[in-house]
Amino acid sequence: MQDLQMRKSRKGWKIGLISLVCLGVVGGGVGAATAPTWAGAPIESEAQSPARTTQGLAAPVVQAMELGVTPTDGAAQVNPAAPAVIKVDHGSIKSVALSDSVSKAAVDGVISADRSTWTAAGALTFATSYNYDFTVVDGVGRITHKTQTFTTVPASHEADASVYPRSGQKVGVGQPLQITFSEPVTNKEAVEKALKITTTAGQVGAFHWYSDTMVRYRPETFWAANSTITMDMQLFGVDLGKGQIGNFNKTITIPIGDKKVMVADSANFVADVYINDQPAQHFLATMGDERFPSASGFMPLMDKQRYAHFVAASIGLKPGDPANYGELDVNYATRLTNSGEFIHQATDSAVPYIGKLNLSHGCIGLNEAGASWVFNNMGIGDLVQVINSVSEPAAPTDGFGDWNIPWAQYASR
Repeated sequence: MQDLQMRKSRKGWKIGLISLVCLGVVGGGVGAATAPTWAGAPIESEAQSPARTTQGLAAPVVQAMELGVTPTDGAAQVNPAAPAVIKVDHGSIKSVALSDSVSKAAVDGVISADRSTWTAAGALTFATSYNYDFTVVDGVGRITHKTQTFTTVPASHEADASVYPRSGQKVGVGQPLQITFSEPVTNKEAVEKALKITTTAGQVGAFHWYSDTMVRYRPETFWAANSTITMDMQLFGVDLGKGQIGNFNKTITIPIGDKKVMVADSANFVADVYINDQPAQHFLATMGDERFPSASGFMPLMDKQRYAHFVAASIGLKPGDPANYGELDVNYATRLTNSGEFIHQATDSAVPYIGKLNLSHGCIGLNEAGASWVFNNMGIGDLVQVINSVSEPAAPTDGFGDWNIPWAQYASR
């Protein structure tokens, strides 16, 4: 009986010891990590287990790595101005290579100090396929390597623009700025914001859209004499509308000369030139007759031809028409309109009528001395103002008749 009791006592002691060990394991305390070998093999730390990323008995727990890549894999028609970025949460970037799929030209990039972000430093180009090749590491050193591709906007959606006057070209106070786009612009507000125009005289102007592909800019009054215009064009990556993307940034400077204005009086057959508002020259003139009166209003000079060839058919005149002059050559031709009005030396047959009668087809005819002076001393953007003509002003796009549009109308869109 005594032996039986002793055996029961020892059995109860063993059960109690085993229960104590089990409580230590369930409690997740030190006992689980320091249990003797007879209690079973120890559980591996998560740092040694490449597959575990969820809460378990082991510690520490590794947070799942989160990876963000821009542009995304397989993206098409990517704006080349869009940022190329790789960002890692709960991990770090080991290496990144971004390159042209065809030429293999690399795009430079910078990894942040904490190695969580890579950002492209070089610009992308249009109509190009790119390869992303990058390696990232999670919090316990596990390496992930990936490759991705994307393609930028195709050539069919690459929009260019030209500017007149050219950068560095000196012009007169009446020359509006003109930007002509290769593709239609429907997102006009975004384009205007991308064109920052300043002047040394502090003048503020306004844009006026004549079409979806052509816009001009001028101040309320003429440009200040001897000032400089700067146009900072930040059009690269700007969406012009309907997926058409601007393809360049450029800064243009345009110097303005003295204020030179010719006032041509159709009723009195004279033309007077003022330089910086002071009288400079007085000429006798012959201008457009009753059938072809000279266009009224302001017309900036457009270009010059020392010798010009005029063809009557170009203005709709046909054989048999009394006004048909056939073809003729003139000297010292300075253009006023696209449709064919010039200041030029009057033909020999018209010389006797200078200062007496209007008999041209809209041009301002001067004697040789007057026409050559204008040719040699006035230039692009200098102004001619025709007064006392029965004609309406020429269409603004038949040259640069922007100054004939009232400011409130010009500045509204």
